[in-house]
Amino acid sequence: MERRSAGSPRARTETVSENERAYAGLRERLTTLVYRPGEHLNISTLVDDLEIGRTPINQALHRLANEGLVQILPRKGVVVAPLSLDDALHLIDVRLANETLCARLAAERVTAQGIAALEGILRELDAAVARRDLPLVTNLDRLFHEEVAQLSGNPILIEILKVLHARSQRFWAISLSSEGHLGEVGEEHRAILQALRDGDGAAAASAVTAHVLSFRQALLQGRREPVFAMTGAAG
Repeated sequence: MERRSAGSPRARTETVSENERAYAGLRERLTTLVYRPGEHLNISTLVDDLEIGRTPINQALHRLANEGLVQILPRKGVVVAPLSLDDALHLIDVRLANETLCARLAAERVTAQGIAALEGILRELDAAVARRDLPLVTNLDRLFHEEVAQLSGNPILIEILKVLHARSQRFWAISLSSEGHLGEVGEEHRAILQALRDGDGAAAASAVTAHVLSFRQALLQGRREPVFAMTGAAG
């Protein structure tokens, strides 16, 4: 039998791979609301769900806690971070400021390769919407916005938007569960894509604004969702 020391390059690679797999698997379940806000997470159950050892799971949970997706509470264990409608509305305000800037820059710097990438994402998104595959829809929605951010060519803005999108994704899962909003998403993305094709920064910013405000409206309509921890500021 082959023996590998814990410090060997192969062992380190396998450890990194397990850590990343644990992180990706947990994050997927959190952002698509498989694990519901406020739910207590049992480590043994997570080990069984992901078929990964306890050490990678624990490391992934600490990473996810830093991202605000879980809370690690002394003597209480791990809890899925609650969702607040107020937090969602604050995120939307920040997204509007940053994503309109991003859209303008992307329209100025767009490439044929970037347009092709966005078209490919939208084809997959349309297919996912037709199948009502909501977890995949939310991930493709995020990928679309991340690709637009890449087209901006501004690394600081790209990093800011990556954080905003990560924090917004659980709210997207709620809004996209609305049949009406799910049907609107494709049209809104196509309007953004067309403005980028035309190199029209004002139209791109306008299309992004309409898309984000549509998301806001869908959330407000679903404000009584049991996943929300209401604090009253939304009216």
